[in-house]
Amino acid sequence: MRTEAFTAETQCARADIAVSERMADFTRSAVKKLFEAGNVKINGKSAKPSQSVSVGDKIEVVLPEPAECIAKPEDIPIDIIYQDGDIAVINKPQGLTVHAGNGNLDGTLVNALLYRLDNLSGIGGVIRPGIVHRIDKNTSGLLVVAKNDRAHLSLAEQIAQKTCRRTYIALLEGNLKDDSGTVTTYIGRSQADRTKMAVVSPDKGKLAVTDYTVLERARLGAQSYTLCRFDLHTGRTHQIRVHAKYLNHPVVGDDVYGRKKREFGLSGQLLHAYRLEFVHPASGKIVVFTAPLPDYFSAVLNKLNIKINL
Repeated sequence: MRTEAFTAETQCARADIAVSERMADFTRSAVKKLFEAGNVKINGKSAKPSQSVSVGDKIEVVLPEPAECIAKPEDIPIDIIYQDGDIAVINKPQGLTVHAGNGNLDGTLVNALLYRLDNLSGIGGVIRPGIVHRIDKNTSGLLVVAKNDRAHLSLAEQIAQKTCRRTYIALLEGNLKDDSGTVTTYIGRSQADRTKMAVVSPDKGKLAVTDYTVLERARLGAQSYTLCRFDLHTGRTHQIRVHAKYLNHPVVGDDVYGRKKREFGLSGQLLHAYRLEFVHPASGKIVVFTAPLPDYFSAVLNKLNIKINL
């Protein structure tokens, strides 16, 4: 176990809110469990979630060690569009979670990779072998997997240095005003709903930068739509979805950041990781991969009479 200790810099009506604001990676239910287990102390005494916090109070949070979960191979069909001795590039379908977490202990991309590939890097640990970066469960498209630690370190460094280029295609609600632009904000855990991310102040989030370019505009009845290309400069959780909402044009089908009722009979958002460019860890050469839009995405574009050549 480890202890997170900090001094309250502002007054707060509730201790659980003070802890949540400090520990942005913890959901509301996770913070609640910390209090229930007696793992939160204020000025050396066990704290209740409802008690107030004053400026200067010493808050200690004891964090239990995470339970180890070893992923097991599963025969899950996946689209491996390229592989060699160092990497594999996967075209992930919508609905498939990348790795275990939040109750998803099996049925993930990692389980499928363990079944179909001989080797995966160990840097991600027993829960995330080979995983260098992620895309959301209900987002489709490309991600690269490392087969050894050397490849993992190289790819992770490229992502950190922003030299790994990731391009997405998304259909947005409404008619986006500008043909192109850059969204620069800070993204962190939503204070209203800890399961969501949100645009927040610099002290509560991490820098998030996204370029966008309008590809096509369309109307269906009274509703307008905008097909966009998004290029990531950073890779924050839900970044494109949060930035689309920030532009007041959420991704179509996104019932977390957009409309609660999905259109077109969709099972998730129309967001696709279309293009991936990086330096191959072994050869040192730039490699580029693309994946066509999934059929359900193309079907919606056909209804809107949008024709694009990617």
